[in-house]
Amino acid sequence: MFEQLPATPTRELTDAENIAQVVFKEILNKPPVRSKNPKVAFMFLTPGNLPFENLWEKFFHGHEDRFSVYVHASSEKPMHVSHYFVGRDIRSEKVAWGRISMLDAEKRLLAHALLDPDNQQFVLLSDSCIPLHNFDYVYNYLMYTNVSYVDCFEDPGPHGNGRYSEHMLPEVEKKDFRKGSQWFTLKRQHAMIIMADSLYYTKFKHYCKPNMEGRNCYADEHYLPTLFHMIDPAGIANWSVTHADWSEGKWHPKAYRAQDISSEFLKSLASIDETFHITSDEQKKVTILPCMWNGMKRPCYLFARKFYPEALDKLVFLFANYTTV
Repeated sequence: MFEQLPATPTRELTDAENIAQVVFKEILNKPPVRSKNPKVAFMFLTPGNLPFENLWEKFFHGHEDRFSVYVHASSEKPMHVSHYFVGRDIRSEKVAWGRISMLDAEKRLLAHALLDPDNQQFVLLSDSCIPLHNFDYVYNYLMYTNVSYVDCFEDPGPHGNGRYSEHMLPEVEKKDFRKGSQWFTLKRQHAMIIMADSLYYTKFKHYCKPNMEGRNCYADEHYLPTLFHMIDPAGIANWSVTHADWSEGKWHPKAYRAQDISSEFLKSLASIDETFHITSDEQKKVTILPCMWNGMKRPCYLFARKFYPEALDKLVFLFANYTTV
């Protein structure tokens, strides 16, 4: 928790840092608000329609009092086919890939979800995400742990620390700069911290963006990992519970078509129990760690991406089979 931070800073903190630390410490040390009906907020970040609504309907069915849905559609108003999504669109703005507008959309979703005091866990999902387990498994996995699943690792290469700008000093030092997937799950305390933070957000807004000083920095890949590494490193799991296959080495992860879908394939994703990180420098250092849940090794992933819309029928047909624990 917060107390693990150095008691004596190596330099005198700025006024803005002192203010931020007071607020963050107050949030982290305050006991979580107990809800008689704790819910998981599923927050969908999408350009328009959600092609897997019918699959999510099977996932949600029968658990109506234990979840809430929020949809941020950045390009066009979605046409919903599932009643779980009807009326759940929030006020949305345009989102540009790699720009601060992506973080702004995430914060907008969190702000709406935090208005419901029963929401205790907050899951960010894309239009190409699918569930890998049944609802009870996902709910228990998230509710009965005390960490947020924020991906976070140190990459000394050009796609990691190579994106750092010294304009972030003194508040963000290069040694604290981290990288990770944007697809998070957050406990309520951490969601509140994101709402409260303006100091570090502003640094990333101004100094982590594409085509800045000859480098491409993407705030959605660096802001949350760096923020939580600095203020509550023991409070995050350092991996995302949303699986993506980056083995092709492209700008986007591998995308799965209908022909790729089978019960065996989906169960193989759901049973992965180790995280994999690789640096972008010449060493290409690989770090493989077990996924630990309350001290026990457990499967890492609750969700997966990216799936083409054409895979929907197969996924719906197989859902009851591949999500059986």
